[in-house]
Amino acid sequence: MSETVTIIAARRGKAVHLPAGAEIEIINPSGTQVVDTWALCPPDLAERLSMEHTRAVHRRLMPRVGDALYSSERRPLLTITADTSPGLHDTLIASCDPERYRMLGHVGHHDNCHDNFLAALAELGLPPTAVPAPLNLFMNIPWEPDGTLRFEAPTSRPGDLIRMRAETDLVVVMSACPQDMVPVNGVDQRPTEAAFRVIPAGQ
Repeated sequence: MSETVTIIAARRGKAVHLPAGAEIEIINPSGTQVVDTWALCPPDLAERLSMEHTRAVHRRLMPRVGDALYSSERRPLLTITADTSPGLHDTLIASCDPERYRMLGHVGHHDNCHDNFLAALAELGLPPTAVPAPLNLFMNIPWEPDGTLRFEAPTSRPGDLIRMRAETDLVVVMSACPQDMVPVNGVDQRPTEAAFRVIPAGQ
């Protein structure tokens, strides 16, 4: 592995093997792009990053630098080691899928994070699996005291990134979210590319 930056095309997904001790930087070149992110444990991918288990450990809705992100088996899988963004990352909203776009009134096919997850696994030669709840990096979902949620534009800036260290061997899956019917990818509702860099352990 190298520190070469890999581009995730707008509306598409990528997956990468991340060995224990290595770090991954997930980059928001435009500052407006949400990146749905998952981590799964090889070889069978049954154990995976879990937002509900992570929230239970930290007792808050958004993880911070220094926080471990926990699996469905309550094991730490990733630790956030740096975050140059304002730190708004969503742990509540499911990844978009064909039904989500139908509910929003779209007719016909629409690119979506559910399909991007499966396509990214297939690109690595891995079998399809149920799509877990994602960590929605850079996604701004404010909440009100009465429990109301809103879909707002990201507050991150061009080039902002988050860095996470693998605590065990993982497959990390990322989708440059295709959502263009609500303003989670900026007020222009225009999805853009994302990027990532793998940093080998000890560097």
